[in-house]
Amino acid sequence: MEKLLQVNQLETQFTKDKEKLKILRGVSFHINKGEVLGLVGESGCGKSLTSLSIMKLFKGTSGEIAGGRIVFKGEDLTHRSEREMRKIRGKQMAMIFQEPMTSLNPVMKIGEQLLEPIRLHLDLNEKQAKEHVIYILKKVGIPRAEEIIYEFPHQLSGGMRQRIMIAMAMSCNPQLLIADEPTTALDVTIQAQILELMKQLQKEEGMSVLLITHDLGVVAEMCDRVAVMYAGRVVEEANVFDLFESPKHPYTKGLIGSVPKIGQRKDKLTSIKGNVPDPSNMPKGCKFAPRCNDAKAICFEEEPNATDLGNGRMCSCWMFEEGRENVYA
Repeated sequence: MEKLLQVNQLETQFTKDKEKLKILRGVSFHINKGEVLGLVGESGCGKSLTSLSIMKLFKGTSGEIAGGRIVFKGEDLTHRSEREMRKIRGKQMAMIFQEPMTSLNPVMKIGEQLLEPIRLHLDLNEKQAKEHVIYILKKVGIPRAEEIIYEFPHQLSGGMRQRIMIAMAMSCNPQLLIADEPTTALDVTIQAQILELMKQLQKEEGMSVLLITHDLGVVAEMCDRVAVMYAGRVVEEANVFDLFESPKHPYTKGLIGSVPKIGQRKDKLTSIKGNVPDPSNMPKGCKFAPRCNDAKAICFEEEPNATDLGNGRMCSCWMFEEGRENVYA
């Protein structure tokens, strides 16, 4: 399949007290045209920062890309200027943020906010732009769209605000949609509606989606392939069926094993011991070794490479490294 996005050995760092603190430490994955890739892992693994790095949304922070490549439609975005990125954001790639109330401007009417990317990227007059806004709102299931364009975000429910965010992201028909925890803080019924809407729009438009989540149920429902992140690096990659049927990395096994099952007793629930390491105090060797029940001596000394397991699978673990080739060398 043709690759729309390739992220190779991406490193992102922030300056803290005049010292460079590397958060993403060689993130590598790709997204094919028309597919949904799930990016999963615990909070603090670097999932959201990966999406912000792809979009190069560092304004107002000390964040910067320190290494690696972000190749979109065959072009390297790594060294693109802010002015060049503005032409790409919204039109060719767009993002749905996890908190619509903080992402929408509280003092701007819904219609005005939706008009911004349309005016920037589409050659439409005022009347056509307004008609396009109403069309997009109706497409994402917003009732009385003609009235809602004159309302403010606080007048809408959480589910409606998230639909507005989806409409904003879809307004210029992007080829890549990045959805960062799109159902956070929504109740279960609304979550299901939002996911069904995203699935429908993805199929209709044929766009690629990077779905960032910690909910493995959402991954099973939505994704074609999955990349598992831990401590600023992708540690396993596989198609969704293989990942759930036969997880390889101990961290992936821990994530899947910690999902509650119907009828399971509370005292039988499992969890991964410990916490994600602090980026300013990373352990030596494999970053998961201090939490891993299968860790060997070498795991505490050297970090394993990303190795090819065949059939499109990748795993970064010493259990599979011997005699295999580094995928991203």
